[in-house]
Amino acid sequence: DTMRRVVRQSKFRHVFGQAVKNDQCYDDIRVSRVTWDSSFCAVNPRFVAIIVDASGGGAFLVLPLHKTGRIDKSYPTVCGHTGPVLDIDWCPHNDQVIASGSEDCTVMVWQIPENGLTLSLTEPVVVLEGHSKRVGIVAWHPTARNVLLSAGCDNAIIIWNVGTGEALINLDDMHVDMIYNVSWNRNGSLICTASKDKKVRVIDPRKQEIVAEKEKTHEGARPMRAIFLADGNIFTTGFSRMSERQLALWNPKNMEEPIALHEMDTSNGVLLPFYDPDTNIIYLCGKGDSSIRYFEITDESPYVHYLNTFSSKEPQRGMGFMPKRGLDVNKCEIARFFKLHERKCEPIIMTVPRKSDLFQDDLYPDTAGPEAALEAEEWFEGKNADPLLISLKHGYIPGKNRDLKVVKKNILDNKPSGNKKSDLISAPKKAVDASNPQNDAKLDEILKELKSIKDTISNQDERISKLEQQMAKIAD
Repeated sequence: DTMRRVVRQSKFRHVFGQAVKNDQCYDDIRVSRVTWDSSFCAVNPRFVAIIVDASGGGAFLVLPLHKTGRIDKSYPTVCGHTGPVLDIDWCPHNDQVIASGSEDCTVMVWQIPENGLTLSLTEPVVVLEGHSKRVGIVAWHPTARNVLLSAGCDNAIIIWNVGTGEALINLDDMHVDMIYNVSWNRNGSLICTASKDKKVRVIDPRKQEIVAEKEKTHEGARPMRAIFLADGNIFTTGFSRMSERQLALWNPKNMEEPIALHEMDTSNGVLLPFYDPDTNIIYLCGKGDSSIRYFEITDESPYVHYLNTFSSKEPQRGMGFMPKRGLDVNKCEIARFFKLHERKCEPIIMTVPRKSDLFQDDLYPDTAGPEAALEAEEWFEGKNADPLLISLKHGYIPGKNRDLKVVKKNILDNKPSGNKKSDLISAPKKAVDASNPQNDAKLDEILKELKSIKDTISNQDERISKLEQQMAKIAD
């Protein structure tokens, strides 16, 4: 009876999901077929990024949000990795910076031009090398500028200062088995991880110690997920011994018993949790499911309240989740998902039905803005800070992003820094003898060829846009 009463009073009781019309989808995209349980999609108020199939290497598309409709096969991609891309994450403090982790054991950080790509991007701002096996997880620090976490199949977690290209923390002895996911807490002072050994660990990365851990968080052998909530509790999804999907809520100060544990169904897709700290709603998207279930977390029993399910016909290959500042507050939109099908990406909008056209401040408390609360150095020295909040009352207007500058500290280290043009043509191990005239000639030749290829591409681009204009005229 208490459950009924509590849930019925929630303002999110009638949240409903709606897929956008066909012409507002992104069509003809070859979504990656890699068997990896990441979400394959990352969005922010400017761009949607999608990991795609790429022959011979790894690539992802970056589309301005308004570029809906059919995406041309020759649309430029971000394609500097030599192996498939496994995870991507937009920087929360700069809407033009995105990080990618790949099977080629590297993490790359990219600066996307303000209006999107016109040519394929092969030059990252910085290459972060330190993992010995493929990198399946990348996650930016929520409040400190230029701090990036990566986790690889070498069971190591590395925390980088992207501004200097250095690995500053390497947690390589805490996990004995594959890491399924890593989540920062609200102010970025702790991380929690879910791992194949069925443990959830809470780690203080700067002290490099495990603060709390729980064995057999979920008894089943299939992958788990663990994320921090705004109040410091941990929400997990996993499988029971009988392979039923479960969700649970934990207090890291006492991990003996869960605060709540619910069995869901017997489907076998991993449940990816997406959390909105402003409304305390968790959306669960199962890989291969065709539904999104959502729950409200409160501090009254039963703590995790089922709200509703958005169902569609097609199964989802992956899912992107828009940050709050990218939503339309005039339409009472409280969440927007970007659902990946095999060949397209379809936005799904979650709305609270309200009659009034006025700004609904109970639905939109101040939310995390794009300004970093700390610099990387301050965080590494031990400072903490909560996210800097902004009001959405008049909608969010994206400001100008400053370019990501990387200042390498170790100038004398002869490892290629990965962000200079010349690295591509310098010999891999020994420095090129610059006085060798043969090399000079070769260099000139390569540069000429590069220039002519670039010219050809830009000519073709012009031609394509002319033809498109003619097509449009004929169509009209």
